[in-house]
Amino acid sequence: MSTETKTGWTIGIVIALIVVIALVFGFLRIRQTQTAKLPDVSVSGGQTPKFDVDAAKVDVGSTKTTIPVPKVETTKEPITLPTVDVKKPGE
Repeated sequence: MSTETKTGWTIGIVIALIVVIALVFGFLRIRQTQTAKLPDVSVSGGQTPKFDVDAAKVDVGSTKTTIPVPKVETTKEPITLPTVDVKKPGE
């Protein structure tokens, strides 16, 4: 896959995430103003494809071992947080 293709996919994914986040948090409201109607389609003949699939066998297991794990400690400190007031559409 070329660099231009990867960049296009990345931009598309970022835009999709922004739209989803806007919908979830109420920054964007979408209302349907007209119903959809499927076209009349006539189909005859044809056949579905057949597939023969051989999948790899995967064995999952576990083993006991000792590894160094860092010890992390946290502390609580008071801080001042900014506030944000948002007026949703239709309010």
